[in-house]
Amino acid sequence: MPSAFLPDRAFVRIAGPDAEHFLQNLITTDLGPLADNELRPGALLTPQGKIFFDFLISRDGDGFLVDIRADQADAFVRRMSMYKLRAAVAVELQAENGSTVSWGNAGGGVVDQRFAIAGTDVRRQPGHVEGAGDREGYDALRILHGVPESDFDYALQDAFPHDVLFDKSGGVSFRKGCYVGQEVVSRMHHRSTARRRVVIVSADTALPASGTEITICGKQIGALGTVAGDRGLAIVRIDKAGEAMNAGEPILAGDVPVALALPGWSGLSFPTASEEA
Repeated sequence: MPSAFLPDRAFVRIAGPDAEHFLQNLITTDLGPLADNELRPGALLTPQGKIFFDFLISRDGDGFLVDIRADQADAFVRRMSMYKLRAAVAVELQAENGSTVSWGNAGGGVVDQRFAIAGTDVRRQPGHVEGAGDREGYDALRILHGVPESDFDYALQDAFPHDVLFDKSGGVSFRKGCYVGQEVVSRMHHRSTARRRVVIVSADTALPASGTEITICGKQIGALGTVAGDRGLAIVRIDKAGEAMNAGEPILAGDVPVALALPGWSGLSFPTASEEA
């Protein structure tokens, strides 16, 4: 069973009688249908609807466990504590550091919903599990299934939930009611104005480094994120990419010709000229 240890993760436990109600009014994830053995993506947004903090969240006894970037954990605790006011909720940074991810008939841990919807069993659990490798295999798995992560594929406070496919992976709800930034993302959803999306990038040769611009006729439509050999992830303007594909114009990452594909599980397609009209 392949596995990887991610040392750059930390855990925040949010528990108490008011924990679920408290979180439902703040974060993008709908916690109502969250199963006991399930992990879903989520975010706390800015009032402008951009991702302030992103994380994975699961149930943990009478509360919830948030798997978050270690460099964001302290700031996240402070922000959630600021919102707490008189709610019967405790927000605590856990001592455990790092997360172990396993896949391919995975056993322990909770199911990562981002991969489950693509038909792959991926589990996560706090701490280091003996025999876990480095993140190289995990990054290749993310590329294969089109699963982005902040710092590697997008910057916090720069991306909307739609950009990173949260509307397709269970990371954002449009039915549960108000939360911070909800009005903006709801408007994007109902007006179908989301144009930046995660794509899987492939080439006949090795891709250039992360951060390399993806261009059409010299105009940037995105930039490479995670790269592993001749495959990678990027967030691009899919309307511009669709136009180029229909016109037979080359799409380049640096000076390397590339092909772009939307993750199959997303149900998305590149817009055609008639659809844009």
